[in-house]
Amino acid sequence: MEHQDLTTHKNGRQRKLAGATVARDMDRGETSSSEPEVEEEAEGLIRGSDSEDRRHRVRPGIRGELGNILLLLFLYVLQGIPLGLAGSIPLILQGKSVSYKEQAFFSFVFWPFSLKLLWAPLVDALYFSQFGRRKSWLVPTQYLLGLFMLYLSMSVNSMLQSEGGPKIVTLTGVFFMLAFLAATQDIAVDGWALTMLSRENVGYASTCNSVGQTAGYFLGNVLFLALESADFCNKYLRIEPKDTGIVTLSDFLFFWGVVFLISTTLVAIMKRENDHGRGKGRVQQEETQGVMETYKLLFSIIKMPTVFTFCSLLLTAKMGFSAADAVTGLKLVEAGVPKEQLALLAVPMVPLQILLPVIISKYTAGPRPLDVFYKAFPFRLLIGLEYALLVWWTPSVKQEGGFPVYYYAIVLLSYALHQVALYSMYVACMAFHAKVSDPLIGGTYMTLLNTVTNLGGNWPSTVALWMVDPLTSKECQGAVGQSCGSPAEAGLCVKEGGACVTTLDGYYVESVVCVVIGLAWWVWLGKKMRRLQEQSPAAWRCRVNQ
Repeated sequence: MEHQDLTTHKNGRQRKLAGATVARDMDRGETSSSEPEVEEEAEGLIRGSDSEDRRHRVRPGIRGELGNILLLLFLYVLQGIPLGLAGSIPLILQGKSVSYKEQAFFSFVFWPFSLKLLWAPLVDALYFSQFGRRKSWLVPTQYLLGLFMLYLSMSVNSMLQSEGGPKIVTLTGVFFMLAFLAATQDIAVDGWALTMLSRENVGYASTCNSVGQTAGYFLGNVLFLALESADFCNKYLRIEPKDTGIVTLSDFLFFWGVVFLISTTLVAIMKRENDHGRGKGRVQQEETQGVMETYKLLFSIIKMPTVFTFCSLLLTAKMGFSAADAVTGLKLVEAGVPKEQLALLAVPMVPLQILLPVIISKYTAGPRPLDVFYKAFPFRLLIGLEYALLVWWTPSVKQEGGFPVYYYAIVLLSYALHQVALYSMYVACMAFHAKVSDPLIGGTYMTLLNTVTNLGGNWPSTVALWMVDPLTSKECQGAVGQSCGSPAEAGLCVKEGGACVTTLDGYYVESVVCVVIGLAWWVWLGKKMRRLQEQSPAAWRCRVNQ
């Protein structure tokens, strides 16, 4: 049910490294106390001279930088397109009866955004100054994204409809490259936002990030699945029914490939980076350490006992949710729920996803944000069991014309409850990251913790998908002496006039096992995580800054 950790909140957006820390910390209101008297004097001068004109001064600045804000928004929308397409492929594959091991293999496509910290220092430090620090990476990555999409538009049908079944390895390789390039583009755009916008408007970068990537994911996932579905188009968009949707995957990829190439060319020619005429202060704020220095800094942070313990807990905390998050949606498609209907359930969730962080942040703003994480944990585990019951109930509800309205209402309610628990844990975790991150290296610190958090959700999902088939039991009915232990045996069973019938679905086994593992983690390790809040600030301070 959960969208493969691809939304803005799950991608570890706070990636900026040490050089961008000053700007980011000022945006968060976390200023260093090294020169308090100078800061107070400056604040007094500002209040005394132009406090009455502050509003009038900010608003013209926003209007003056509207073009830059719209450009950032558009770049983040482009970033979300390949992510949305990658999120739609598992649902398409499920309709072609691929194995869950193959789904697990394809799930590696979603890993680059959780691993981008590994090459982010390279993107920050290596560039052609004459062309532009961020454009040196943005332009080639977006050209490659466009070319990959054009290549896919010509070959994706053969990959999905080959005689031996979908070519999972090839599909995974191509979409992994798309996700890798999108993650690299994200690093470049995040960095460019710090110099593209003035200090008073740099806060709009995070808004562009959230809105843009969410919109791009919506276009590449929800809109595409709806327009690609013949049933949806015939029911809502056509007078005369047809056998195909309004668009095909090839058409969609070709269109966006052309958009990428044209827009990237325009950006390369018409948009200059704001390295001139903005004052030295802005450029200095974005300067970063060298590549090796940044990697050494990351290693020194990880070696800290409190950080190492916290990262270990983050890497294991989501094991209990893996079956519910990774497998449930595919099981519903397998049970006959149209994939486009499942995708459309994300639409009414958008207002909830906007409001939840605002509401939950009121309870995580105190000194113990992980208390909210700890309290939401068992509720999310219970929702995982409820998901399993929902999958079990689905086949009995199916009618000739599809599923009744009340069924979708129950699915939507289940998804909404899941989102409440998920966002409670997410916001609490992000609040604790901000609380413990060393202000002097906050960008690198926050990025490391966010990366570990995201990786802690990806690897259990891959394992959960991989284990569904081995945990599933099937028997051959109608053919004496045959079995269904392997694809070859299953084929022989059908050849002899029998049929493979599932006697025990591995998904239900996983659901129970995951909840047991999750409860054990909550009882023993969850309390250990809460106790980390009692550590002094010095325990989280990097040694290089002591």
